Amino acid sequence: MAAQPLIRTKQAEGVINGMSTQVVCTEFSNYIFVVLTQYGKIGSLISVTPDARSTDISSPMFTTKVLLGKDEPLTHVCAKNLVTFISQEAGNRPVLLGLALKDTNIEAIKAMKGMIKSCQVW
Repeated sequence: MAAQPLIRTKQAEGVINGMSTQVVCTEFSNYIFVVLTQYGKIGSLISVTPDARSTDISSPMFTTKVLLGKDEPLTHVCAKNLVTFISQEAGNRPVLLGLALKDTNIEAIKAMKGMIKSCQVW
């Protein structure tokens, strides 16, 4: 019987709005690491964590923090839209997101979210 790998990883590549887009999802014991890029590099590194102070379990709150890269409002919005579902599906584990995007319109974000779902390791 083959041993299960300690760290599970899946990746995908596709074209979204004419731009090559890659995603890599890796599950660690205490968090999920996702890299979503259209530049071929990690880009900004954002921590997305569930807020323990949220009193309503049906709609948890999330805190985003830019660890590396430009700390712009659009970065926080994209991060929350792209990966909050991962934290919820993974038992409220934090998500570390590497984000390097050329195209951030809503249709592209929806397509990217679908790409991330196709690489589910959580």
